[in-house]
Amino acid sequence: MNVVALKRLHRRLSIAGTIFTLALTSFAGSAVLQAQGPYDGGRDHHDHDQDFQFFPGNLVLSRSVYDNKASNVTVGEILPPNCASTQGGCSASTGATNNGLYPYVFNNDIYDGSFGITSRLFLEQLTPDGWPLGSLELPNSLQPWVTSTSDQLVTSFSSKSEGALNLSTSGKYLTFIDYVAPVNTIDASNANTPGVVDPTNPVGESFYRAVAVVDAQGHFHFTETNAYSGNNGRAAILNDKDGLDIVYTAGNAGNGSNPQPEGVVLGAGTQYIEALDTPEVKQDPGLPTPVGSFSVTELGDKADKIGKDDNFRGLTLFNNVLYYSKGSGSNGVNTVYFLDTTGKACPNGVGLPSASATLPTTPLAYDASTVVKDGLPSNLCILNGFPTALAKTATTVAYPFGLWFADANTLYVADEGDGYVGGADLYTHAAAQTTAGLQKWVFNVSTGAWSLAYTLQNGLKIGTPYTVDGYPTGTNTATSVPWSPATDGLRNITGRVNRDGTVTVWAITSTVSGGGDPGADPNNLVAITDKLSNTDASAAAKESFVTLRRSHFAEVLRGISFTPGTNFARGGSGQPW
Repeated sequence: MNVVALKRLHRRLSIAGTIFTLALTSFAGSAVLQAQGPYDGGRDHHDHDQDFQFFPGNLVLSRSVYDNKASNVTVGEILPPNCASTQGGCSASTGATNNGLYPYVFNNDIYDGSFGITSRLFLEQLTPDGWPLGSLELPNSLQPWVTSTSDQLVTSFSSKSEGALNLSTSGKYLTFIDYVAPVNTIDASNANTPGVVDPTNPVGESFYRAVAVVDAQGHFHFTETNAYSGNNGRAAILNDKDGLDIVYTAGNAGNGSNPQPEGVVLGAGTQYIEALDTPEVKQDPGLPTPVGSFSVTELGDKADKIGKDDNFRGLTLFNNVLYYSKGSGSNGVNTVYFLDTTGKACPNGVGLPSASATLPTTPLAYDASTVVKDGLPSNLCILNGFPTALAKTATTVAYPFGLWFADANTLYVADEGDGYVGGADLYTHAAAQTTAGLQKWVFNVSTGAWSLAYTLQNGLKIGTPYTVDGYPTGTNTATSVPWSPATDGLRNITGRVNRDGTVTVWAITSTVSGGGDPGADPNNLVAITDKLSNTDASAAAKESFVTLRRSHFAEVLRGISFTPGTNFARGGSGQPW
């Protein structure tokens, strides 16, 4: 980002309210001074450090750094791990094609469809204009004080749908979900969970998923779950009001054949998890407890593979209602959903939340004798005005990801783009997309429906390849497609309503490339300011994204949120008190 663009963004953010810049050192002390530094956001802090602090009004960025070692994978190694012990079987006897060096290691995804490697997670604190204030490293097996019985959490480096960050309902905590496994574990993202084993899953190992809750001082608590067996949890929100400690999550489950076991069906989509403060080693999670589900039969369509209509990505909470997005997979409908706790909002699968809706305080009730055959009862609804056509037959398919409500009548939706990497035309294909980027949806009170006002793309440079120091250029011989990544759309987002009638939205970019798995591409954190009341696409076209943070070699960016304790009105809006 050039200096002029940075100054313009800084002025917009300053008008919006208090931001934390270098002046923070006047009261924050040496912790911030020590934190400032090179690309890594400064000195990395750990859970047991006493000097780490999230300051209100700042941003938190989740990111991951790959442990770049050739020894992570052995050429010729048969994958997935322990595949011979499963009914799913192994990949070809030729074995892994590449060793563990980045980014070539992810060419192994062509050989092993379940391929991934776990990596360290960091929470990086930034001012709203992108100035780094330090990073908090989650406990992991590379740290000398962490043993096999210690609390720990990692992500799967190339799993682009992971790492979303959300503030709790009180605003005191930050929540997210990932894996309990050592760093450099192969295929954990498609492994079973210990309590829900699908014998047809070719990955012959098991790892719990876990929700992380972190406070303003950087202290963690983890809650293990058997949900998302065979796939991944993607987002989590802690409901910590009125004496509750309940986590709502979004994700996907299953990596085996049909029909899926009961635990896989129960552990897909939306979950209800009671947060714990006991060490991981003392936890013994039972069967997953879903909080919601959707079936395309509600729309009059033929049933899909049980559980796969609930392949959710984004998650947000506004006015006591949970909202979800589905933007991947060939089953179900790629659209925006809400959880109906009244049972009356959508008799035909589409509707609007009740003004008297409350957040769920119990899991979804279901008939265990029919769940494998018929799935869970439907209590999720498509938000009226959003797409209702099946992903497999729709003429125009949406790819919604992150969600943020500016107010009751304005919803910003990140569209990831279609991810096309089928040939050398991947860049021109990406650039031709008209709905990838940041969509602004507005509610029409008269019609009772949401409609798309416009899509913000200017400044994202969708389809324009870029270079990263150390990253290969030219063509990847494994895919016959250029290595260089290009922005394809947006993933996770957060936002704030400013005092001047504008909103600022921060977003994580998605990518396309010729890498073996574009989820491992270095990507960016961007921001844009939009006039809240505007619905004119021509006026919006004058607005432009600026880049605040670029990934470096062997690094990916995943989630974005405000810091714990940020004084925004609860309920989902970014309106300051």
